[in-house]
Amino acid sequence: QVQLQASGGGLVQAGGSLRLSCAASGRTFSSYGLGWFRQAPGKEREFVAAMTYNGGRTFYADSVKGRFTISISRDNAKNTVYLQMNGLRPEDTAVYYCAADLVGPLLRYGSSWRPRDYWGKGTQVTVSS
Repeated sequence: QVQLQASGGGLVQAGGSLRLSCAASGRTFSSYGLGWFRQAPGKEREFVAAMTYNGGRTFYADSVKGRFTISISRDNAKNTVYLQMNGLRPEDTAVYYCAADLVGPLLRYGSSWRPRDYWGKGTQVTVSS
């Protein structure tokens, strides 16, 4: 059974940092792209960052480039995708979700990628001004 479990959210002041983690298990993800999305109250879910499993390609939304970094720790049994968030702003406040899908659509669509296969439950990030 595939599981994506996000953690690491919390309350932080503007300018601060947080690191989100997504523990991905239940299958081999070597042919997958993995990424992060977020949804703020009253807004649609939006792409934040994504990467290929081997780390060869990364993609970022324009709003987070230079501030957020996606990375992965690989283990045959368990893989963890991280989102290091620096220079946080109040507009980064949202529920953050991790997701995974076959890598083809990620390579084709980049920041327009909309995974369908696997989604985890979200973790709340709140940035105070």
